[in-house]
Amino acid sequence: MQHIRYQNSVMQVEGISVSDLASRYPTPFYCYSANAFRQQYRRFADAFADFPALICYALKVNSNQAILKILADEGAGADVVSQGELLRALAAGISADKIVFSGVAKTSTEIAFALECGIHCFNIESESELQQISQVAVQVQRTASISLRINPDIDAGTHAKISTGKSENKFGIPWKLALQTYQLAASLPGIKITGIDMHIGSQISKISAFDQSIARLVDLIAQLRELDINIQHIDFGGGLAISYTDQDIDEQTLLAEYAAVISRYASALNCQLIFEPGRFIAGNAGILVTKVIYVKPVEQKTFLIVDAAMNDLIRPTLYDAWHQVATVIEPAEYAATTTVDIVGPVCETGDYLALDRSMPKVAAGELLVLHSAGAYGAVASSTYNSRPLIAEVLVDADREHLIRPSPTHQQIIDLDSVPDWL
Repeated sequence: MQHIRYQNSVMQVEGISVSDLASRYPTPFYCYSANAFRQQYRRFADAFADFPALICYALKVNSNQAILKILADEGAGADVVSQGELLRALAAGISADKIVFSGVAKTSTEIAFALECGIHCFNIESESELQQISQVAVQVQRTASISLRINPDIDAGTHAKISTGKSENKFGIPWKLALQTYQLAASLPGIKITGIDMHIGSQISKISAFDQSIARLVDLIAQLRELDINIQHIDFGGGLAISYTDQDIDEQTLLAEYAAVISRYASALNCQLIFEPGRFIAGNAGILVTKVIYVKPVEQKTFLIVDAAMNDLIRPTLYDAWHQVATVIEPAEYAATTTVDIVGPVCETGDYLALDRSMPKVAAGELLVLHSAGAYGAVASSTYNSRPLIAEVLVDADREHLIRPSPTHQQIIDLDSVPDWL
């Protein structure tokens, strides 16, 4: 993590120390490195510079307007899964013709709005959705460019809750039904077939899973062309893994291997290539900063009770996710350690950020950092236990900006409305 590291024994985000940030922004808060976003986007785009490629950043991982503006300025498109995300992408300056609309439950309202905007493509997830898009397109007198998301029934070897490419998952059209669904699409009014799509999961480190899935899509493209159904783009989805420990995955090697597989197939396809990276761009560009409130030793273990909780970062309890935890002040090389559970204030046993971690001894009031929190962190947070959403801060070299303030308790309460009769 080049842009988030110890410097002079203090954790820094680019040119600003986390200690200084914590003196200005109450903990807990998210902090992002603008240049980490830029660097990772450029690495991904450069890997496919020899092809006609559209990099559609997946908004679901981190949709803050400041982050989207950074990526829009880099030339990114967007992969969205709701009208809200579509509006966010447009507001950040991403052109509608660089936006693909994914997701299994697009409503008629969302479809009509996306058609009026002139998006690049709908990624179709079911026959019933295809029929619905045709009906809406006819009603609003527009033509919907569509791509079928094919479920290749390939095990990507990832966590069950982030696997999307197996037959038992809710996503996509079974690959064995792809031809007949394409033929149906070709017969429907208001529909223009432009592509084929896949997305087999998240945090995937097995290149063989991509290889097998792409091979099935390439075979389908050949069969479709024999039926005079012209495929103009192939959407490879996202899901490329990142390193959570600095040792588990070499991201650059993984990206190179992924690009080599794509290149092997793409050269003969004569198609535009679309990618939907999310975590790979955002994951290691952010941290969660939290403060130790209490140290609670019990018979079996020691709890570090911090001010961040599962409502701020739900990934550990939802996905069994592992985030590297570090002290803001770099520990001495041979500092004594102890095994701790790092838990939050929420009234749930599942409210933890890290379990059974070997940590240098810390005291109440000290700051901790959870790394790799740029993806699926703030976007998945909630106000459970009436805890306000926490702030997000952006650092760009030696500049900082509060890109999402934390609401007050009163602002949260004021969202409720009590009827006159009570």
